[in-house]
Amino acid sequence: MDTSKSSTDGADSGTDSTSAGGAGSGSATGPAEPDETAGAARAERTGWRRWAMDTRPLRRPAYRRLWSSTIVTAVGSQLTAVAVPKQIYDITGSSAWVGYASLAGLVPLVVFALWGGAVADSMDRRKLLLITNSGIAVTSLLFWIQAVTGLESVLVLMILLALQQAFFGLNSPARNASIARLVPEHELPAANALGSTVMQTGLVAGPLLAGALIPVIGLGELYLIDSLALCVTVWAVMRLPALPPLTGSAARRAGWREVAAGFRYIALHKVLLLSFLADIIAMVLGMPRALFPQLAAETYAPYGEGLALGLLFAAIPIGAVIGGLMSGTFSRARRHGLMVIVAVMAWGAAITGFGLSGSLWVAVAFLAAAGVADMVSMVFRGAILLSAATDEMRGRMQGVFTVVVAGGPRLADVLHGTAGSVLGARAAVAGGGLLVVVAMAILAVAAPALRRYE
Repeated sequence: MDTSKSSTDGADSGTDSTSAGGAGSGSATGPAEPDETAGAARAERTGWRRWAMDTRPLRRPAYRRLWSSTIVTAVGSQLTAVAVPKQIYDITGSSAWVGYASLAGLVPLVVFALWGGAVADSMDRRKLLLITNSGIAVTSLLFWIQAVTGLESVLVLMILLALQQAFFGLNSPARNASIARLVPEHELPAANALGSTVMQTGLVAGPLLAGALIPVIGLGELYLIDSLALCVTVWAVMRLPALPPLTGSAARRAGWREVAAGFRYIALHKVLLLSFLADIIAMVLGMPRALFPQLAAETYAPYGEGLALGLLFAAIPIGAVIGGLMSGTFSRARRHGLMVIVAVMAWGAAITGFGLSGSLWVAVAFLAAAGVADMVSMVFRGAILLSAATDEMRGRMQGVFTVVVAGGPRLADVLHGTAGSVLGARAAVAGGGLLVVVAMAILAVAAPALRRYE
């Protein structure tokens, strides 16, 4: 796949020559330095370093700035993610209102992620990141103001949540699409592993930190911390090189016609469509989080319901972090499509094992294994999206990716919640895992383009 490699000079100087477009991107690329080639990179790492996280992308200052800002915001964003439902529940005393708020955030996320992908393909992505990160920071500040003033309005909270998710929907495609302009193609799996590991670490550390801080500093200050953390992101983005549409790309408006063109592009490029289908299979059929409360209250009650619930929710992110820290074992694999297939089937098998487990500790081990498999899948699906699409389409592909990632687990919540009520929680979980394995095997046989993709 290493058909297009960038020179490190652009990253060092902060100029546009950092571009490292994928196949057919039309980017100007320079010859890679000898130690930048995939073969040399593999030869450099011996012993335990071959198992450890692949940190080559961090040698590139532009990517390092983008990644380092994520370390701060990955935790900060989770503070707000905990604070909003906690505040809504404190005001209403109703979990139903917490669910309605989630829906209020999902709709603008879907709409603006799709449109944001088109925007990211039509303007300087650095400028779009500056605008959207600033918008998210201001929204977090507004969350803080409403909390400290004692407004206690669920409507205001839902409006602010919708605004925040709209900014996030615009931000995410531009952020993810920019990675392929900051690192060469053969480092894309490693870059995705680095970013995913940080985000998964935030999913573990953020809620734990929020739980510890709320009794000490209060709920409102969590919003303020998130807002200040986002200022770090804005500063880091300001130091990125300009990322305008590549020379030769036709100027266009970011309208819904361009969004539709993105879907047509997916339909015409089978490997992209298959990568989305693989994630839908894994998440819709195999994400059992809606059943965690029932399992904690019934199957694992002897261990303590609170302990069981916390461990169940933390196990998958912890496994993903472990997978990221050991990404040197897989990030250099060349057959990206096959890795996605294997990872999704491993996810399904681990979820099946979780459903069959009567012991909490065995269940947590299976969920952690599922987290490792999910990390592998994320790394290579992300690499496929960045390398198989041209640069002028990457924003729209990342917009669809954001919708799939956000929407799949929510559909799974409905599916598993219904199945758990009818079949019982453990049967629903195990059955969903088996369906993932079967459906992915059928897809792999019926669509050889994915398993053959390198």
